[in-house]
Amino acid sequence: MECGVWSVELRNSFLSPSLPLPLLAIYNQIKDKQYNLLFFSLQLSSVTFSEIKPLSAEQLPAVVELDRICFGGHWTLEGYQRELESSSSYFLTISVRSNLKDRTASPSPSLLVGIGCFWSILEEAHITLLAIHPDYQRQGLGRSLLSALLQLARAQGLERATLEVRPSNQAALSLYQKFGFQEAGRRRRYYQDNDEDALILWRSGLQAPDFDRSLSEVISNK
Repeated sequence: MECGVWSVELRNSFLSPSLPLPLLAIYNQIKDKQYNLLFFSLQLSSVTFSEIKPLSAEQLPAVVELDRICFGGHWTLEGYQRELESSSSYFLTISVRSNLKDRTASPSPSLLVGIGCFWSILEEAHITLLAIHPDYQRQGLGRSLLSALLQLARAQGLERATLEVRPSNQAALSLYQKFGFQEAGRRRRYYQDNDEDALILWRSGLQAPDFDRSLSEVISNK
């Protein structure tokens, strides 16, 4: 699948000191996939609370619906269930609450608006999925979700990240390049809907000492 943007409570947790606002990421040494990431996405006139967390069984129907909206129904409910059960699959969701204009009002229910996944293969994080609901694009949610995936891959001890993307998807390409992904090859006629090629992108250095700082710069420089 194309990785196309636009198409907490922790045990033994620690705060990564170099991650700035508006992304305040909290993560731990992964233990049985019990991890959570919380952050605030700041906007000009209001604040939206956003939560990134692992995929749960209760979210599966909403994930399938988001897949239908973003990809036309690429994966089935059974496919997402397999991702949830796989020990090598790390699947994050991002949900938002409506902007609270009335501070006395009760909090609104959270809405799942983004999904991201990578497979842990040897020392590599193969990012298989990254999508944000069309109504919530261009608000920094895709950037935050990709950052969370890379942080999680680093916490897992992985060295590199890779993904495929359409050459025509300039928005996604721009995002990935900001995170240090570089083109390493091309898969001819990879996408069956229109026989478009796929660009193969790689991002090395996930364990480098300056990795957190590089993520910090991407998040800060909107």
